[in-house]
Amino acid sequence: MEKRVALELRGRNPSQIKELNLDNCRSTNIIGLTDEYTNLEILSLNNVGLTTLKGFPTLPKLRKLELSDNRISNGLHFLNGCKKLTHLNLSGNKIKDLQTLKPLEEFESLRNLDLFNNDVTNIEDYRSKVFALHPSLKYLDGYDKDDREGEDSDAEEEDGEEMNGNNDSDEEDLDINLGRLVIDDESLSERLPEESPSLLVSLYTVYGLLFHMGYLLQNVDDEEDDEEISLSAVYNSNLEEESSASSLYAGSDVEEEEDDDVDDGELKAQDGEDNTHEESTRGKKRKHEDEEDN
Repeated sequence: MEKRVALELRGRNPSQIKELNLDNCRSTNIIGLTDEYTNLEILSLNNVGLTTLKGFPTLPKLRKLELSDNRISNGLHFLNGCKKLTHLNLSGNKIKDLQTLKPLEEFESLRNLDLFNNDVTNIEDYRSKVFALHPSLKYLDGYDKDDREGEDSDAEEEDGEEMNGNNDSDEEDLDINLGRLVIDDESLSERLPEESPSLLVSLYTVYGLLFHMGYLLQNVDDEEDDEEISLSAVYNSNLEEESSASSLYAGSDVEEEEDDDVDDGELKAQDGEDNTHEESTRGKKRKHEDEEDN
Protein backbone atom coordinates (compact mmCIF):
# COMPACT_ATOMS: atom_id res chain seq x y z
CA MET A 1 0.00 0.00 0.00
CA GLU A 2 2.81 2.41 0.82
CA LYS A 3 4.27 2.14 -2.71
CA ARG A 4 0.83 2.64 -4.24
CA VAL A 5 0.30 5.79 -2.16
CA ALA A 6 3.63 7.20 -3.34
CA LEU A 7 2.74 6.35 -6.93
CA GLU A 8 -0.63 8.09 -6.73
CA LEU A 9 1.00 11.22 -5.32
CA ARG A 10 2.97 11.74 -8.57
CA GLY A 11 5.31 14.19 -6.91
CA ARG A 12 2.57 16.34 -5.41
CA ASN A 13 2.25 17.47 -1.84
CA PRO A 14 -0.21 15.34 0.18
CA SER A 15 -2.14 18.47 1.16
CA GLN A 16 -2.95 19.03 -2.55
CA ILE A 17 -4.71 15.67 -2.95
CA LYS A 18 -8.52 15.75 -2.89
CA GLU A 19 -9.25 12.27 -4.26
CA LEU A 20 -7.21 9.12 -3.78
CA ASN A 21 -7.87 5.67 -5.27
CA LEU A 22 -6.02 2.74 -3.69
CA ASP A 23 -8.30 -0.08 -4.88
CA ASN A 24 -6.80 -3.60 -5.12
CA CYS A 25 -3.48 -2.74 -3.48
CA ARG A 26 -2.93 -5.62 -1.08
CA SER A 27 -2.49 -4.83 2.62
CA THR A 28 -4.04 -5.99 5.88
CA ASN A 29 -3.70 -2.63 7.62
CA ILE A 30 -3.32 1.07 6.85
CA ILE A 31 0.22 1.96 5.72
CA GLY A 32 1.41 5.12 3.98
CA LEU A 33 -1.64 7.28 4.72
CA THR A 34 -0.90 10.10 7.15
CA ASP A 35 -2.53 13.19 8.64
CA GLU A 36 -0.83 15.27 5.91
CA TYR A 37 -3.79 14.65 3.58
CA THR A 38 -5.68 17.54 5.12
CA ASN A 39 -7.75 18.30 1.98
CA LEU A 40 -8.60 14.72 1.02
CA GLU A 41 -12.35 14.41 0.30
CA ILE A 42 -12.71 10.99 -1.38
CA LEU A 43 -10.78 7.86 -0.46
CA SER A 44 -11.28 4.43 -2.03
CA LEU A 45 -9.81 1.27 -0.44
CA ASN A 46 -11.94 -1.42 -2.12
CA ASN A 47 -10.68 -5.02 -2.24
CA VAL A 48 -7.44 -4.30 -0.40
CA GLY A 49 -7.63 -7.12 2.16
CA LEU A 50 -7.87 -4.91 5.27
CA THR A 51 -8.59 -6.72 8.51
CA THR A 52 -8.39 -3.64 10.74
CA LEU A 53 -8.68 0.15 10.51
CA LYS A 54 -6.04 0.75 13.16
CA GLY A 55 -3.76 3.61 12.19
CA PHE A 56 -6.41 5.30 10.02
CA PRO A 57 -5.33 8.98 9.76
CA THR A 58 -7.29 12.06 10.77
CA LEU A 59 -8.87 13.43 7.58
CA PRO A 60 -10.97 16.47 8.54
CA LYS A 61 -12.44 17.00 5.04
CA LEU A 62 -13.11 13.39 4.08
CA ARG A 63 -16.69 13.01 2.79
CA LYS A 64 -16.70 9.66 1.03
CA LEU A 65 -14.96 6.47 2.15
CA GLU A 66 -15.08 3.21 0.15
CA LEU A 67 -14.11 0.08 2.14
CA SER A 68 -16.03 -2.67 0.31
CA ASP A 69 -14.80 -6.25 -0.13
CA ASN A 70 -12.33 -6.28 2.76
CA ARG A 71 -12.25 -8.38 5.96
CA ILE A 72 -13.14 -5.70 8.52
CA SER A 73 -15.10 -7.04 11.50
CA ASN A 74 -14.73 -4.20 14.04
CA GLY A 75 -12.69 -1.11 14.94
CA LEU A 76 -14.93 1.52 13.28
CA HIS A 77 -13.96 3.93 16.07
CA PHE A 78 -10.64 4.42 14.28
CA LEU A 79 -12.60 6.57 11.82
CA ASN A 80 -13.46 9.18 14.45
CA GLY A 81 -11.01 11.64 12.89
CA CYS A 82 -13.31 11.98 9.84
CA LYS A 83 -16.12 14.07 11.30
CA LYS A 84 -17.51 15.23 7.92
CA LEU A 85 -18.03 11.72 6.59
CA THR A 86 -21.34 11.49 4.66
CA HIS A 87 -20.88 8.29 2.64
CA LEU A 88 -19.49 5.04 4.07
CA ASN A 89 -19.40 1.81 2.07
CA LEU A 90 -18.69 -1.30 4.19
CA SER A 91 -20.34 -3.86 1.92
CA GLY A 92 -18.72 -7.26 1.62
CA ASN A 93 -17.01 -7.23 5.04
CA LYS A 94 -17.30 -9.31 8.24
CA ILE A 95 -19.55 -7.13 10.43
CA LYS A 96 -21.87 -9.39 12.44
CA ASP A 97 -23.76 -7.29 15.03
CA LEU A 98 -25.23 -3.86 15.64
CA GLN A 99 -22.80 -3.18 18.48
CA THR A 100 -20.00 -2.96 15.91
CA LEU A 101 -21.87 -0.08 14.29
CA LYS A 102 -22.18 1.85 17.54
CA PRO A 103 -19.15 4.14 16.89
CA LEU A 104 -20.92 5.50 13.78
CA GLU A 105 -23.17 7.54 16.06
CA GLU A 106 -20.35 10.08 16.21
CA PHE A 107 -20.82 10.91 12.52
CA GLU A 108 -23.60 13.49 12.58
CA SER A 109 -23.34 14.10 8.81
CA LEU A 110 -23.54 10.43 7.78
CA ARG A 111 -26.34 10.08 5.22
CA ASN A 112 -25.45 7.00 3.17
CA LEU A 113 -24.36 3.69 4.72
CA ASP A 114 -23.88 0.45 2.80
CA LEU A 115 -23.65 -2.83 4.76
CA PHE A 116 -24.74 -5.15 1.97
CA ASN A 117 -23.34 -8.70 2.16
CA ASN A 118 -22.47 -8.48 5.86
CA ASP A 119 -23.81 -10.90 8.45
CA VAL A 120 -25.43 -8.02 10.34
CA THR A 121 -28.05 -7.74 7.58
CA ASN A 122 -29.52 -11.06 8.69
CA ILE A 123 -30.64 -9.62 12.06
CA GLU A 124 -34.41 -9.29 12.47
CA ASP A 125 -35.65 -5.75 11.72
CA TYR A 126 -32.09 -4.90 10.74
CA ARG A 127 -33.06 -1.86 8.69
CA SER A 128 -35.34 -0.23 11.24
CA LYS A 129 -32.77 -0.78 14.00
CA VAL A 130 -29.93 0.76 11.98
CA PHE A 131 -32.05 3.79 11.06
CA ALA A 132 -32.95 4.20 14.75
CA LEU A 133 -29.28 3.96 15.72
CA HIS A 134 -28.29 6.70 13.25
CA PRO A 135 -30.96 9.45 12.99
CA SER A 136 -29.00 11.36 10.34
CA LEU A 137 -28.95 8.35 8.03
CA LYS A 138 -31.04 8.73 4.86
CA TYR A 139 -30.06 5.69 2.80
CA LEU A 140 -29.13 2.20 3.97
CA ASP A 141 -27.88 -0.27 1.37
CA GLY A 142 -29.09 2.07 -1.37
CA TYR A 143 -32.69 2.51 -0.08
CA ASP A 144 -34.40 4.93 2.29
CA LYS A 145 -36.73 4.09 5.19
CA ASP A 146 -39.64 3.54 2.79
CA ASP A 147 -37.62 1.19 0.57
CA ARG A 148 -37.31 3.76 -2.17
CA GLU A 149 -34.12 3.58 -4.15
CA GLY A 150 -31.65 6.31 -3.34
CA GLU A 151 -30.50 8.99 -5.73
CA ASP A 152 -26.93 9.60 -6.79
CA SER A 153 -24.77 9.71 -3.69
CA ASP A 154 -22.69 12.67 -4.90
CA ALA A 155 -25.81 14.72 -5.47
CA GLU A 156 -27.05 13.78 -2.03
CA GLU A 157 -23.77 14.87 -0.50
CA GLU A 158 -23.99 18.26 -2.21
CA ASP A 159 -27.51 18.67 -0.91
CA GLY A 160 -26.29 17.75 2.55
CA GLU A 161 -23.57 20.37 2.41
CA GLU A 162 -26.08 23.04 1.46
CA MET A 163 -28.31 21.98 4.36
CA ASN A 164 -25.34 22.15 6.73
CA GLY A 165 -24.68 25.75 5.73
CA ASN A 166 -21.49 25.20 3.74
CA ASN A 167 -22.79 27.47 0.98
CA ASP A 168 -23.76 30.41 3.17
CA SER A 169 -21.30 32.70 1.42
CA ASP A 170 -22.82 31.85 -1.96
CA GLU A 171 -26.29 32.58 -0.66
CA GLU A 172 -25.14 35.96 0.60
CA ASP A 173 -23.68 36.75 -2.82
CA LEU A 174 -26.97 35.80 -4.45
CA ASP A 175 -29.09 37.95 -2.17
CA ILE A 176 -31.52 39.50 -4.67
CA ASN A 177 -34.51 41.68 -3.97
CA LEU A 178 -37.45 39.88 -5.56
CA GLY A 179 -40.06 42.38 -4.39
CA ARG A 180 -40.72 43.69 -7.88
CA LEU A 181 -41.26 40.20 -9.24
CA VAL A 182 -44.43 39.62 -7.23
CA ILE A 183 -47.40 39.19 -9.56
CA ASP A 184 -50.92 40.24 -8.66
CA ASP A 185 -53.17 37.45 -9.90
CA GLU A 186 -56.29 39.65 -9.98
CA SER A 187 -54.69 42.42 -12.02
CA LEU A 188 -53.17 39.83 -14.37
CA SER A 189 -56.54 38.19 -14.96
CA GLU A 190 -58.08 41.60 -15.69
CA ARG A 191 -55.42 42.65 -18.19
CA LEU A 192 -54.96 39.41 -20.08
CA PRO A 193 -58.21 39.54 -22.15
CA GLU A 194 -57.55 43.14 -23.19
CA GLU A 195 -53.86 42.93 -23.90
CA SER A 196 -53.67 39.53 -25.54
CA PRO A 197 -54.29 39.68 -29.32
CA SER A 198 -57.21 37.73 -30.74
CA LEU A 199 -56.79 34.83 -33.13
CA LEU A 200 -58.28 36.82 -36.01
CA VAL A 201 -55.77 39.65 -35.60
CA SER A 202 -52.95 37.14 -35.50
CA LEU A 203 -54.17 35.51 -38.73
CA TYR A 204 -54.42 38.90 -40.46
CA THR A 205 -50.91 39.71 -39.35
CA VAL A 206 -49.54 36.44 -40.71
CA TYR A 207 -51.45 36.93 -43.97
CA GLY A 208 -50.04 40.44 -44.35
CA LEU A 209 -46.51 39.20 -43.82
CA LEU A 210 -46.96 36.44 -46.39
CA PHE A 211 -48.42 38.90 -48.93
CA HIS A 212 -45.55 41.30 -48.40
CA MET A 213 -43.03 38.50 -48.86
CA GLY A 214 -44.75 37.43 -52.09
CA TYR A 215 -44.65 41.01 -53.37
CA LEU A 216 -40.95 41.27 -52.64
CA LEU A 217 -40.26 37.97 -54.39
CA GLN A 218 -42.22 39.11 -57.45
CA ASN A 219 -40.21 42.33 -57.64
CA VAL A 220 -37.02 40.32 -57.46
CA ASP A 221 -38.21 38.13 -60.40
CA ASP A 222 -39.12 41.23 -62.45
CA GLU A 223 -35.72 42.73 -61.84
CA GLU A 224 -34.08 39.50 -62.96
CA ASP A 225 -36.20 39.52 -66.18
CA ASP A 226 -35.22 43.15 -66.85
CA GLU A 227 -31.59 42.24 -66.38
CA GLU A 228 -31.95 39.37 -68.85
CA ILE A 229 -33.64 41.67 -71.43
CA SER A 230 -31.01 44.36 -71.03
CA LEU A 231 -28.27 41.77 -71.45
CA SER A 232 -29.85 40.48 -74.66
CA ALA A 233 -30.20 44.04 -75.99
CA VAL A 234 -26.55 44.72 -75.29
CA TYR A 235 -25.64 41.48 -77.01
CA ASN A 236 -27.69 42.39 -80.13
CA SER A 237 -26.23 45.89 -80.29
CA ASN A 238 -22.74 44.42 -80.09
CA LEU A 239 -23.59 42.12 -83.01
CA GLU A 240 -24.87 45.08 -85.07
CA GLU A 241 -21.74 47.08 -84.38
CA GLU A 242 -19.56 44.15 -85.39
CA SER A 243 -21.52 43.65 -88.64
CA SER A 244 -21.35 47.35 -89.54
CA ALA A 245 -17.66 47.41 -88.81
CA SER A 246 -17.10 44.40 -91.06
CA SER A 247 -19.08 46.06 -93.90
CA LEU A 248 -16.97 49.18 -93.56
CA TYR A 249 -13.84 47.09 -93.78
CA ALA A 250 -15.21 45.37 -96.93
CA GLY A 251 -16.07 48.75 -98.60
CA SER A 252 -12.61 50.11 -97.91
CA ASP A 253 -11.09 47.03 -99.54
CA VAL A 254 -13.21 47.57 -102.72
CA GLU A 255 -12.21 51.20 -102.92
CA GLU A 256 -8.57 50.26 -102.57
CA GLU A 257 -8.94 47.75 -105.41
CA GLU A 258 -10.65 50.37 -107.62
CA ASP A 259 -7.90 52.87 -106.83
CA ASP A 260 -5.34 50.27 -107.83
CA ASP A 261 -7.18 49.68 -111.13
CA VAL A 262 -7.32 53.40 -111.89
CA ASP A 263 -3.65 53.77 -111.16
CA ASP A 264 -2.84 50.89 -113.49
CA GLY A 265 -4.93 52.48 -116.26
CA GLU A 266 -3.25 55.84 -115.89
CA LEU A 267 0.15 54.18 -116.02
CA LYS A 268 -0.78 52.33 -119.20
CA ALA A 269 -2.14 55.53 -120.83
CA GLN A 270 0.98 57.41 -119.89
CA ASP A 271 3.13 54.63 -121.37
CA GLY A 272 1.11 54.82 -124.58
CA GLU A 273 1.61 58.57 -124.87
CA ASP A 274 5.30 58.14 -124.26
CA ASN A 275 5.53 55.51 -126.95
CA THR A 276 3.65 57.72 -129.45
CA HIS A 277 5.90 60.65 -128.69
CA GLU A 278 9.01 58.54 -129.21
CA GLU A 279 7.71 57.22 -132.52
CA SER A 280 6.91 60.74 -133.77
CA THR A 281 10.34 61.89 -132.77
CA ARG A 282 11.99 59.02 -134.55
CA GLY A 283 9.96 59.75 -137.69
CA LYS A 284 10.99 63.38 -137.79
CA LYS A 285 14.63 62.40 -137.28
CA ARG A 286 14.58 59.99 -140.21
CA LYS A 287 12.88 62.53 -142.47
CA HIS A 288 15.54 65.05 -141.63
CA GLU A 289 18.32 62.61 -142.44
CA ASP A 290 16.77 61.77 -145.82
CA GLU A 291 16.62 65.41 -146.73
CA GLU A 292 20.26 65.87 -145.92
CA ASP A 293 21.18 62.90 -148.12
CA ASN A 294 19.34 64.30 -151.07
